[in-house]
Amino acid sequence: MAQKSTSAERIVSRETDEKLLLLERLVQKWNPIINLVSKESLKTIRSRHIDDSMQIFRLAHFRGGVWCDLGSGGGFPGLVVAIMMAEEGVGGRVVLVEADQRKSAFLREAARQLEVTVEVFTERIERVPPLGAAVLSARALAGLPRLCEFANLHMATNGVALFPKGVRYQDEITQAKAAWVFDLTVHQSVTERASAVLEIRNIRHV
Repeated sequence: MAQKSTSAERIVSRETDEKLLLLERLVQKWNPIINLVSKESLKTIRSRHIDDSMQIFRLAHFRGGVWCDLGSGGGFPGLVVAIMMAEEGVGGRVVLVEADQRKSAFLREAARQLEVTVEVFTERIERVPPLGAAVLSARALAGLPRLCEFANLHMATNGVALFPKGVRYQDEITQAKAAWVFDLTVHQSVTERASAVLEIRNIRHV
């Protein structure tokens, strides 16, 4: 298991920064109705959700194909990924899987206002046909054993999964390894020093 640190640097164009600010405002507007993020994190959306999403995008080194974000909710990291792809001129499909119809409606409307292209699947993750994703992401969705099941279903053979995890991520790794074999790199989170982003490749059943 390799371990790396990430950079906290965040330099984007004025247009991209304006889109990120618009996303922040949209989440604040919709949250009282749909509960996209916790009430406690509403005042710190940029550092808690947007910056966290941006570090996931930068770790992926995405160069095309399908980026699949599972349980997209408020668009983190999926909508941020779409914004950053436009910023860096990267082609590819962004697929957001969200079973909740109201959250899916938010994702579609937010994408329209942000002028980014995404595909929103309003369906349970296990019912979506395999997507062959070059990059698979999920924030605050499920424990690592369950995420490994989703990765095994939707990730391309040479793809990568990026899962941000809290302070107990080592326990989740141990639990997942009871049923799965995978190559793992642990990146220290730039938004929460005790947390990590788990980079998983070559996943298969034990």
